[in-house]
Amino acid sequence: MQIFTTVAAMRTACQGLRSKSDATPGLGLIPTMGAFHEGHASLMRAARARNLAVVVSLFVNPLQFGPNEDFTRYPRSFDQDCEFLEHEGIDLLFAPSPEEMYPAGGANTFVEVPGVGDRLDGRSRPGHFRGVATVVCKLLHIIGPDEVYFGQKDAAQVAVLRAMVRDLNFPTRLIVCPTVRDADGLALSSRNRFLSPAERTQALALSKSLRAVSKAVSQGVFEVPLLTRLLLEEFEATDLRLDYAEIVDPNTLEPVMNLRQGALVAVAAYVGQTRLIDNLLLPSNDGQDDRQMQL
Repeated sequence: MQIFTTVAAMRTACQGLRSKSDATPGLGLIPTMGAFHEGHASLMRAARARNLAVVVSLFVNPLQFGPNEDFTRYPRSFDQDCEFLEHEGIDLLFAPSPEEMYPAGGANTFVEVPGVGDRLDGRSRPGHFRGVATVVCKLLHIIGPDEVYFGQKDAAQVAVLRAMVRDLNFPTRLIVCPTVRDADGLALSSRNRFLSPAERTQALALSKSLRAVSKAVSQGVFEVPLLTRLLLEEFEATDLRLDYAEIVDPNTLEPVMNLRQGALVAVAAYVGQTRLIDNLLLPSNDGQDDRQMQL
């Protein structure tokens, strides 16, 4: 695996790979902030199966953290992460410093996706999706991948970036891979390592709430107010601080009242000091998304 820390060197390396490839797609990108786990590995394996070469970016992006959030606390384990990437057969690692990505004292140009970027996590964390969109836009510009990979766990982020890729005419296909869970249902997250044993047990309320909705829908319940009530009940018996629990359109993140076209059920809560998110996609009436409903 080759490691690059500058924009110029990374761009040159990717241009070299693309010039040697007649494959379509030939170059896959997985943007990350490191602290890898099996969820990241699933993205890497999906990209490896479809592309001639795979690039991983590792950058804890300061723009997507608010002033009172966990930027300084976010797990950083560069040596272990490099071993992880080597094991997964990654070709190139882009690991720039903040000064490399945002020279001259910081970013002066931002990418914003109004509307969708102001909902769910965008409403709870003002400026978060501006930071996400800005850094991903830069990565797509620097690396020029044929495909870029994200996890379904970050469904709101996916909606924002899908809109950005469409609106800015990036020739990159955005691939979304299913959420990876532990055996007890907890969605894998780099932040899970912050949880005490007791908090980890409490965190299961997120996936349990989604399972309650999934079960109700499978039994023929489609009324959004009733499903929302089921979603909230699991949190009422816990000490978790609920951020949001909503049933929304997966592309616009606006509330829905009709499930015939499918919907995204999204939850976020603070477990102690750690904020966790989870979601599931409800299938449309044609059943094409049934596999996404499994929790």
